[in-house]
Amino acid sequence: MAAESAEQFCVAEERRGHCAVVDGNFLYVWGGYVSIEENEVYMPNDELWIYEMDSGLWTMHLMEGELPTSMSGSCGASINGKLYIFGGFDDKGYSNRLYYVNLRTKTGTYRWKKITNVKGQPPTPRDKLSCWVYKDRLIYFGGYGCRKHNELSDCFDVHDAFWEGQIFWGWHNDVHVFDTTTQTWSQPTIRGGDPPQPRAAHTCAVLGNKGYIFGGRVLQTRMNDLHCLNLDTWTWSGRINISGEKPKDRSWHTLTPIGDDRLFLFGGLSSDNVPLSDGWIHSVTTNGWKQLTHLPKSRPRLWHTACLGKEGEVMVFGGSKDDMYFMDTGHFSDLLIFQTQPYSLLRLCLDCIGKNATLLKNQIPCLPSKLLQQVLKKITFWAAATHRQERKAETERHSQPNTT
Repeated sequence: MAAESAEQFCVAEERRGHCAVVDGNFLYVWGGYVSIEENEVYMPNDELWIYEMDSGLWTMHLMEGELPTSMSGSCGASINGKLYIFGGFDDKGYSNRLYYVNLRTKTGTYRWKKITNVKGQPPTPRDKLSCWVYKDRLIYFGGYGCRKHNELSDCFDVHDAFWEGQIFWGWHNDVHVFDTTTQTWSQPTIRGGDPPQPRAAHTCAVLGNKGYIFGGRVLQTRMNDLHCLNLDTWTWSGRINISGEKPKDRSWHTLTPIGDDRLFLFGGLSSDNVPLSDGWIHSVTTNGWKQLTHLPKSRPRLWHTACLGKEGEVMVFGGSKDDMYFMDTGHFSDLLIFQTQPYSLLRLCLDCIGKNATLLKNQIPCLPSKLLQQVLKKITFWAAATHRQERKAETERHSQPNTT
């Protein structure tokens, strides 16, 4: 039984700098890397990990087709059941290639396709950029990458420590649009407002027709500014003046839309290189931040992913526990689930039955078939959660030094 549970209740391998999206009842994870004995090892490019929200089970699927290279810092987003991957960094440098895979495959085969027959000019190669999804379009902002001398412009801050010949490295604040219906790249004309400073390792989120940006890094500066771009009129807000307290400067954090007017900020790395475990909610209606006080302080994350699941749950996966450049002691493979709104009565009942399945084993088979299927998945969910907690506690016990 133990061996069977270990296989059934496996989790996606730990990583950072990966891509994650939600489509339907599933969370999909691809790419990223880990550090092994001070070497950066990229995750296999033909592996797609899938988490089913109802049962709490992970499965790994081998992918086929025109595989992207193994990368970190790529920007992943989903539109109409397709996962798109743009940019990233691999052993050969920065990428500006675009790929997609159909997540709603009827054959169970996940096949990558490189998008080559496109109109327009793609962005220059880069990683650690962010993306808004709006009206079947992928709208990319910022990132760190390289440009040729004749490509230098006001939208690019040169990193003086890294330039060779006619190639320059630095940070961007340009906006590029890929229309998935017409397969066209374009660069919209910004019609007003002050754009954010060039940056990378920032985060983006969409509420309505507004694309929000928070934080990020340029040169040695990390920021805590909030901006938004009207995705219909292409007008920048300028730095949004916040009433009350606000999160500290950071990079490698996440910003997730929850509801029609709220954004959930989590984790990152502060200006003084401290990994963060704080969570904040920004209300567009009140134009203020509110810090969440019930989050665990001992589980900082940076360069993780965060996706909105069912009933307002934010699912945080992967990431590092400390500053990767100075003290890299590990990554995460566990999934943090943050509840941002009250659960429905049905959800509470299913959880109650799932947790107490042993006590209710005689009554459960009497449930209507549709409800029974939901209950069985919840039983699996809580069995998996218990198994993983026990394994984690056992691992922590074994890692403690023996004292006499």
